[in-house]
Amino acid sequence: MLSTDVRQWPWWAEALLIALVVQLSVQTAVVGAADGDLLDPRVAGAAVTSLSLLLRYRLPAVTLAVTTLAAAWLGDPLPLLIAVFHLASRGRLAAGALAAVAALIGNHFLQGDELLWSVRSYGPVMPFGLALALGLWASSRRRLVTSLTAQVEHLRVERELRAEQARLNERARIAAEMHDVLAHRLSLLALYAGALRRRADDLPEPVAERIAQLRTTSTQALGDLRDVLGALRDHTEGADARTPGLQELSELFDEARAAGQRIEADVRGSADDVPASHQLAVHRLVQESLTNARKHAPGASARVTVRYGPPLSTVEVANGPGTAPRDPAATGGYGLIGLAERVTALNGRLHYGPAGSGGWSIAAELPLDQGAGVRPAREAR
Repeated sequence: MLSTDVRQWPWWAEALLIALVVQLSVQTAVVGAADGDLLDPRVAGAAVTSLSLLLRYRLPAVTLAVTTLAAAWLGDPLPLLIAVFHLASRGRLAAGALAAVAALIGNHFLQGDELLWSVRSYGPVMPFGLALALGLWASSRRRLVTSLTAQVEHLRVERELRAEQARLNERARIAAEMHDVLAHRLSLLALYAGALRRRADDLPEPVAERIAQLRTTSTQALGDLRDVLGALRDHTEGADARTPGLQELSELFDEARAAGQRIEADVRGSADDVPASHQLAVHRLVQESLTNARKHAPGASARVTVRYGPPLSTVEVANGPGTAPRDPAATGGYGLIGLAERVTALNGRLHYGPAGSGGWSIAAELPLDQGAGVRPAREAR
């Protein structure tokens, strides 16, 4: 079955091609007609044959039959050459080759002067062979372009899925970290309420009742929190097995220096003055930035500047160009997506990009007051 591919050239290119073929075919037919009569059936046949090329996309079998018959009868191979090229470019090589053979054989028996055979010094087969070869090239190119387009689309979808997965992982990690912090504080609240309850005999009855209610409520809240969020720790990604919110930045710096990384740290303010979510965000920003510096700029020194609010907390990590060969297997980009998701959740701003001289910097602002004047933004290059 012949192809019914309806993809065509631009209309102006199609019109130009058909007009050129009509002109050349009609001129050839006029030369072969008696006394150059324009009303000769050969002239009309050449015009109809050329116009049949307009049907080669939707009715290729009709076009092939008409052009083959015209080539055998009139000895004009031009319309058939275009039809053969079209079929070969659509992967119908056998049909094009059979049409060319049929035209050559038919012309040999229908025309005494053998127009397709004798008037061309380069041989009768060469034009059809060239048309088939060009058609095969066009077919191969079309398949290559289609394959590359599909690969690009696949990579785009894969990147989007990975980016979305990175954002979901970061949200799950935030929830798990907040679970750890809240569970710790609710446990302390239940402990303090239990201690007060043991001294209920020395307190007024209304106060003792409120303490008992506080003890019961805090215990129930702790149980509910563990039931809802406890499983998240099993689904978050990352090599850290520690509770991020409970580690001091100094410990993080010591671990990085122990791994051979040079760090200049400047931490001002107290982490106790900001909410737990901000402490976790600062820790995560510094951790991810130092990890990226080790992976993508081995041997480079890093400068870490942390300012705890109010009114806002700022984090800036900058590193110079690497002095050691980079691991070719190192990949990145999705950790930054996670950082952007975390910072945006706190109504903050994240900036990252080249810092000049081959370096890289990451800076974030985390406002403590999430009111007007601070818009959520994710600025990246």
